[in-house]
Amino acid sequence: MDLSEVTFVKRISVGTNDPSAMQSNEEIEAATALLNRCLSESPKGQIIGTEKSFTLLQMGEHQMVLQWIVYHVGFKRRPLWLE
Repeated sequence: MDLSEVTFVKRISVGTNDPSAMQSNEEIEAATALLNRCLSESPKGQIIGTEKSFTLLQMGEHQMVLQWIVYHVGFKRRPLWLE
């Protein structure tokens, strides 16, 4: 797909980016399922960009790492099944 053909971009975040609102495994799996649907169902999308990030949190003696990735999926037209 040529980027000049992209008319709609869906941004899908997989992972937790806010320590006060941790995502459950079900929410992460739902985001992954949406990404898979965007890449496999008609009209098929294509990943045109990604954002990868992490945050280090210090919780008492323990250090915690939050990681997430945002996929930008481009479509030639907006899928009807996408809200």
